[in-house]
Amino acid sequence: MDTPPRLQINEIFHSVQGEGTRVGLRCVFVRLTGCDLRCAWCDTEYAVAEGQWLTIDDILSRVREFNCPTVEVTGGEPLLQPEVYPLMTRLADEFETVLLETSGACSIEQVDPRVARIVDLKCPGSGEAQRNHWPNVDLLTPRDEVKFVLADRRDYDWAKEVLRRYDLLSRCPVIFSPVHDELPPVELATWILADRLDVRVGLQLHKLIWPPNTRGV
Repeated sequence: MDTPPRLQINEIFHSVQGEGTRVGLRCVFVRLTGCDLRCAWCDTEYAVAEGQWLTIDDILSRVREFNCPTVEVTGGEPLLQPEVYPLMTRLADEFETVLLETSGACSIEQVDPRVARIVDLKCPGSGEAQRNHWPNVDLLTPRDEVKFVLADRRDYDWAKEVLRRYDLLSRCPVIFSPVHDELPPVELATWILADRLDVRVGLQLHKLIWPPNTRGV
């Protein structure tokens, strides 16, 4: 008998959506193990190697326990595991809203079209800006989102130029999010207002509700 395909899962948990256009809604998170980036401000380093192997049926069974219509597949970098594609399809078959959060270093072309893709374009302050997979921009739709995590003014100016060059606001919602405890939100908001940018300021709500290093929230 063939062994069913498995994914290495770091954690599955039920929490409040802390980021993006659905902030504040409850959501089940499926965090996959593994990442090939090493962002300077990473807040999920524990997901790089920790995890257990689960079948897709096992994962769906755990997600169903929370009776929640929204599920987010995240990481690490979830697109590094090939079985994530059938997982997302199975989730989209069953749940009202399925989200994918990806670093932007992997192609999103194969993602089930029912899945809303949150693409985290890496700014220079992350140390990984050279890894952005720019063809992803052409694949964005109005149901997707782009997020820039900003550490300083240099990151802001870089993101503003990317916004202009690719006309991102005509494609999907765009979130500018300050690195927690590094870039004061008031500074970011002041820059955005001064430049009349129609982006969203994204604070990490879960880090305001719970201590910033709390896992499983």
